[in-house]
Amino acid sequence: MKRNVLLWIGLGCTYLSVAAQQIEMVTTTATERWKGQKVKVLKNDGRKADVYVYTDSLMQEVDGFGGTFNELGWDALQCLDAEERGKVMEALFAKEGINFAYGRTPIACSDYAFAYYSYDDVKDDYEMRNFNVGRDRYTLIPYIKEALKLRPDLKLWASPWTPPIWMKINEHYSLKSHGVDKLGTGHNRLDPRRATFIHTTGFNMQVGYLEAYALYFSKYIQEYRKNGVNISMVMPQNEIAWQPAWPSCTWRPEDLAIFVGKFLAPQFKKDSIDTEIWLGTVNYPNPDYVRAFLKDKDAAAAIDGIGVQWTGKQALPVIQHEYPRYRYMQTENECGDGENDWTSLERSWKAVVHCFNHGVSSYMYWNMVLDETGKSGWDWAQNSLVRVNRQTREVVYTDEFYLMKHLSHFVQPGSRRLKVSAPGNMLAFRNHEGKTVVVTYNSGPQPEKRNLQIGGQRLEFELPPLSLSTLVCG
Repeated sequence: MKRNVLLWIGLGCTYLSVAAQQIEMVTTTATERWKGQKVKVLKNDGRKADVYVYTDSLMQEVDGFGGTFNELGWDALQCLDAEERGKVMEALFAKEGINFAYGRTPIACSDYAFAYYSYDDVKDDYEMRNFNVGRDRYTLIPYIKEALKLRPDLKLWASPWTPPIWMKINEHYSLKSHGVDKLGTGHNRLDPRRATFIHTTGFNMQVGYLEAYALYFSKYIQEYRKNGVNISMVMPQNEIAWQPAWPSCTWRPEDLAIFVGKFLAPQFKKDSIDTEIWLGTVNYPNPDYVRAFLKDKDAAAAIDGIGVQWTGKQALPVIQHEYPRYRYMQTENECGDGENDWTSLERSWKAVVHCFNHGVSSYMYWNMVLDETGKSGWDWAQNSLVRVNRQTREVVYTDEFYLMKHLSHFVQPGSRRLKVSAPGNMLAFRNHEGKTVVVTYNSGPQPEKRNLQIGGQRLEFELPPLSLSTLVCG
């Protein structure tokens, strides 16, 4: 007679199976968040399972998940009182919440800053006498420090959207004259005659500017450390192959390699800075960009990893195979258009699965917090994990908040990805506690029963329609 053991798994109580293993399962739908789920432990009678998790097939090590600090996010939080603001930060960084292990921050302005700025706007200040991060002490640094209170080991990395304009060939924060749509919404007011071509380098490649820019990075890291924030990694340019309405700077791979290998890395060595340098953020789908950069031996030796975002993830299957010695990061989750609905979760889930199945060790969300409009200074409404209504003070945790929680809450640095027999809609990990974590999605309109073999244990459960679930056993 076959013996089934039924376990009820909730957030507050977990019972032991016949194998004396703890099992937990939580599920999220568009209407029910983080709900405990029933799991059956079946007798392992040799019948074929639907899906196998190979607990002895360890893939890449996981460095963790994270989100991005931006000025407009911190501004949205200011309409809340200290207690409510603290609850939002706990939801993002405390162990009971998402428990993000990474944080990204812009080097000076981004598209979610209040306005254009750099740390040294004095023309031809090659020695950086006027370098100053004073503005960040009122916006980005307090935001980061609130996170550090909850997660002191939070790993921070940074990238610029643009160099100071006097280092650029068109002396403007942007490179192309346009807005975010065909109507010209959020136009950057750049004279069209000063626009550049996308596959050229927007940086002025004269030696003096290259030296000054390397010093700019060095001073940034040193000044942030003086303010109690350690930047452990930098990528020299956000989206090296795009000319949006907001701050940007395109780089040919050969030119970026010259800057990194012959100027940035030597400057860090001179100043005894141990901050890692990564190639990124690469938003070019053709792997030839990475290949061209790595042909420069100095640049190849200088970097520790490669960061990709948006269409750059299309190059992952090739580059992580050709260059296995580097670590890989997905640096910016696609931001959507402010819809903040289940379609956003589904799109992001597919990106997470693709990226981890092709070698990334870390995955970054874009804006963690925005106001009720979600709009940048260029009037593009984007998604976020948390929405704060400035008028009503209502705080809304979006579907993608729960997506990131289903992952990062259980999978922390030191985890390893596991091989699964059906990798298209499931991820599995041996987490930092030695437990097996399975994250799976039901994309259909009907409930779906799953029969899962994890090592020597057979489990069965039912997934609600359009649901994301995490199962933890061990």
